[in-house]
Amino acid sequence: MSVEELPKIISQDAVPEHLRAKRNRVSRWLGFLVLKLMGWNIKGVVPNLKRFIVIGAPHTSNWDFILAMAFILGLNLRLRWMAKHTIFKPGIRWLMMWLGGIPTDRTNPKLIVENVAKIAEKERGVIIGLTPEGTRKKVIKWKTGFLRLAKTLDCPILMIGLDFPKRIIVVGALFHPTGDNDADLAFIRNYYGQFEGKHSDQF
Repeated sequence: MSVEELPKIISQDAVPEHLRAKRNRVSRWLGFLVLKLMGWNIKGVVPNLKRFIVIGAPHTSNWDFILAMAFILGLNLRLRWMAKHTIFKPGIRWLMMWLGGIPTDRTNPKLIVENVAKIAEKERGVIIGLTPEGTRKKVIKWKTGFLRLAKTLDCPILMIGLDFPKRIIVVGALFHPTGDNDADLAFIRNYYGQFEGKHSDQF
């Protein structure tokens, strides 16, 4: 199904109940308000699965984070996202945690996988989100941590694309890793070739 054919998502009704957070109506309204003011829409289908990993790309600017948070709040997603621990600064750490943030120390990738696996086992339904590039800067080779995590959790990967020229967040296709990391990364990067980030020269 092409992006044009995907249904438009306008409320949390598009999200299976077990994947919804316990946020109030105001936070959902705020999320969609931010998207509306910025001129963005959401299209696609949220899969009805117990758990899956979400990857979002292209990640080329700080605006991506704002769009992602508006997306999470608007759809009331119970999504836990991973980010480097240095952005969880005093004063805003509580907000980042409330939004689903998981501080991670990238110098210990094995511990990251173990901690996320524990969260997945504890929660009835869980979505884990991260960016495959691992940075806003242009990278030649993506990190494979999300593939290892998908294997550990035995779950598929939902690919979400940001298209700045069209101002659309696309909840796209489910990908099931094959175990061949190089081939999987090549397939996923090719999929994201249809989207254009804010700074396309960095992708």
